[in-house]
Amino acid sequence: MTQVTESKSTQGMWGGRFADGPDALFCAINDSLPVDWRLVQQDVRGSIAWARALGAVGVLSAEEVVALAAGLERVSTEAAGMAAPPTESGAEDVHSWVEMRLVEMLGALGKKLHTGRSRNDQVATDLRLWSMEAMDGLVAEVRSVQEALIALGETSVDVVLPGYTHLQRAQPVLFAHWCLAYVEMLERDVTRAIAARDSAAQCPLGCGALAGTAYPVDREAVAAELGFDGICANSLDAVSDRDFVVDALAFAATCSVHLSRLAEDLVIYASQEFGFVEPDDGMASGSSLMPQKKNPDALELLRGKCGRLMAAHAAMLTTLKGLPLSYNKDLQEDKVILFGAVDEIALCLRIAARVVRGLRVNADRCREAARRGGTMATELADYLVSKGVPFRDAHDQVGRIVRASIAIGLELDEMPIGDMRAHAPAIGDDAAEWLALSGALARRNAAGGTSPRQVRRALVEARRRTGAVGPASAKAGGVHR
Repeated sequence: MTQVTESKSTQGMWGGRFADGPDALFCAINDSLPVDWRLVQQDVRGSIAWARALGAVGVLSAEEVVALAAGLERVSTEAAGMAAPPTESGAEDVHSWVEMRLVEMLGALGKKLHTGRSRNDQVATDLRLWSMEAMDGLVAEVRSVQEALIALGETSVDVVLPGYTHLQRAQPVLFAHWCLAYVEMLERDVTRAIAARDSAAQCPLGCGALAGTAYPVDREAVAAELGFDGICANSLDAVSDRDFVVDALAFAATCSVHLSRLAEDLVIYASQEFGFVEPDDGMASGSSLMPQKKNPDALELLRGKCGRLMAAHAAMLTTLKGLPLSYNKDLQEDKVILFGAVDEIALCLRIAARVVRGLRVNADRCREAARRGGTMATELADYLVSKGVPFRDAHDQVGRIVRASIAIGLELDEMPIGDMRAHAPAIGDDAAEWLALSGALARRNAAGGTSPRQVRRALVEARRRTGAVGPASAKAGGVHR
């Protein structure tokens, strides 16, 4: 059974209405200090700004504002030096701990700070500040994965890879084109993270419990001091809005899906059946029984984390679904969900960047796979179109050639011209040029295509757009033949 000491801080906040202190069992579900301790520095920043706002309207004297700000700075320093949340203090949450320490330092003056403020607008302000900083950090983590992919693309720009649809070989592409596909996915994640930051960048401080503050504070000035873009326009909405948390979790969930797809590709490519890539030893594990095994565990764990991050988004939406205006204590769950998700996606992004930097690409294995399995069939159909054959007729004729090639165990570029001409009379000796990998790639030269010209251009543009330093060379991995 959890035992919680009734705190003087809690009694000082709302104890006058109650004859008895909180039950220990209630404290076990209610007290949040171990979780919301992460907000301690944001709470101090918001409290200093609030003290100055109260000073500006004459609620506090200039001397009192100076003393409160100095005391809060001391609280900040004390908190920064702590290895763990001060649960032994008996404080219900981080806000009550900060106020309790301030009162212990300054006496009655510390009790004046909460004038015109509620824990409702206080926690909303703290969490928005934390979310803004978290999104900035996650943008940097996404950029790190993009930089690793761009660097891998630059070192493998001449490697040809089979592209797939339905996990069946489809057409040849450059390996760098594959890298850039994930750069694009992650760029959309950057956009979502920035949008989530913007969603959080409205200041609720000064909205009180739900009806606004009774003091004529300059909320715009408070918002500017704290680094917000503006103020929340409606006090009822301001204290109960957690859309910015939903937006942050939506970013994390979608980004995790992209990382999971990247992991899935690489798990497949690293299998002995494919053999296109090999993760370095630091990102793999062995078997306790089978000595030959090199398992891509880091990638599998990335894939596995996706479920938890998607669930976090759903959990927050479910928490919000039935809440009436305005603040309800259900919202205390937001921090458990958000903090855990941010930790998980940050770790996943760091792992993804590390795995990509250490990848070894088997160029010969990739190239051989890229020319097998009928991957030149579309090229042959395009060749027939160039000879005046309607595309649907060309498609049918090449399909019959593919069937014939399978029957005799030859690839399209190995088929005798005469055998192909039996199914497609327009085929001439120049068809061989169309069945070469280099030609197939070069012809995909429209914007966004996989031609060497387009891919090299796209790598340069990706470096410019993402701000990645470079060009970079592979550090742990690279291309081998």
